[in-house]
Amino acid sequence: MPAVQTIAESSTRRLSTASSAHALIQRLHAARERTLLLVSDLTGTQLLGPRLAIVNPPLWEIAHVAWFQEYWCLRYRAENEFAPSLIANADALYDSARVAHDTRWDNPLLPFDAVLRYLADVLYRVVERLECTPDDQILRYFAELAAAHEEMHGEAFTYTRQTLSYAHLPRSSGAAPAGAAYPGDVAITGGDFMLGTPRGSDFVFDNEKWAHRVALRPFEIALAAVSNAEFSGFVDDGGYRRRELWCAEGWQWRESNGATAPVYWIQEGGQWLQRAYDKVEPLAPQAAVMHVNWYEADAWCRWAGRRLPTEAEWEAAAATAPRDANKRKYPWGDQLPDATRANFLGVDGAVAPVSAHAAGDSAWGCRQMVGNVWEWTADSFNPYPGFERDPYKEYSEPWFGNHKALRGGCFATSAALLRNTWRNFYMPDRRDVFAGFRTCAA
Repeated sequence: MPAVQTIAESSTRRLSTASSAHALIQRLHAARERTLLLVSDLTGTQLLGPRLAIVNPPLWEIAHVAWFQEYWCLRYRAENEFAPSLIANADALYDSARVAHDTRWDNPLLPFDAVLRYLADVLYRVVERLECTPDDQILRYFAELAAAHEEMHGEAFTYTRQTLSYAHLPRSSGAAPAGAAYPGDVAITGGDFMLGTPRGSDFVFDNEKWAHRVALRPFEIALAAVSNAEFSGFVDDGGYRRRELWCAEGWQWRESNGATAPVYWIQEGGQWLQRAYDKVEPLAPQAAVMHVNWYEADAWCRWAGRRLPTEAEWEAAAATAPRDANKRKYPWGDQLPDATRANFLGVDGAVAPVSAHAAGDSAWGCRQMVGNVWEWTADSFNPYPGFERDPYKEYSEPWFGNHKALRGGCFATSAALLRNTWRNFYMPDRRDVFAGFRTCAA
């Protein structure tokens, strides 16, 4: 890759270690296969969809994926210096930092067939470059960034299909299995805890850097996420009508949106149903509750006499073991995720019962701390001490302060992204994402 010495000399010390070129090529192809699957059936007006604040027009978002990969893996020369794109006006059309969200439906977007060619051309050139210069650490870093970016958009495409009532792909075979409840807490000892990722780790994002010491008081955290059955108790007890259960901002949100239950719940004949993509199904009682925002999670906690965990508490429950100071990459250890340990990219694309995937328990016995549903935490999304932004400056820094932090991933998350230190972030009113929560004793 030409002219990368500036970043190589100034930034490599703080960038994470990227995967091998061979592994990255495989990951890039897998991410692309999923992208193409998730848009393969879209035609006509579906490619633009309605103008909503919580989704992008799919036609724009697909091309943005190609633009991002090209921008960092092919066009980057030095800081603030980029070569021309393969397509005209690429930055003015597809740079999410420059193109205001509400204008993305109005710009002269490439037609779908041209977007598909752009995707293919960029990927071919990136793979060719990785094959020719497999030891280029900076190229590998940006290729890993591009792979992670496309994987996250794959998850976002899944959110979009749910929001817009499109069919789920792969097509679901039905609602989640019955499963069982998984009640109870585990007591976790306090003490010093290293929150975040240690230096010298594999690829991570800038907001995970670096591990720093925090003091934890002893706490008790739930073995599982809150289930639909547990959340329905709050709904049926008038939780959405009781002002005393909501923080001021949460009550304002509830009032302005007229919320009376989770967004996709439907009550019919005394039974709770929910819309899953283009189908309405019976609510699975023991599945983890999903599509609740931070305000709803916080209100449930007040009703139940519980609280949300802090990020440090959540990570300690996921990554540590009794009487062992070493942190694990995953709750079960350092072995790669598989379908026995976590619910991710499931063939049915459905949330699992809270009792499922016992093989993925943390050392403390907490279940499904990665996969299944994202879990809201008590904390706002803020930088760790000594934060330095990575080259993709728009990833973390613009969102510090007014977003809430989530942990763990969900059933639509790529396994390559799962890890105990990964931080996600959304505004507290967002309930389109696949988010639920677990709680701590108050």
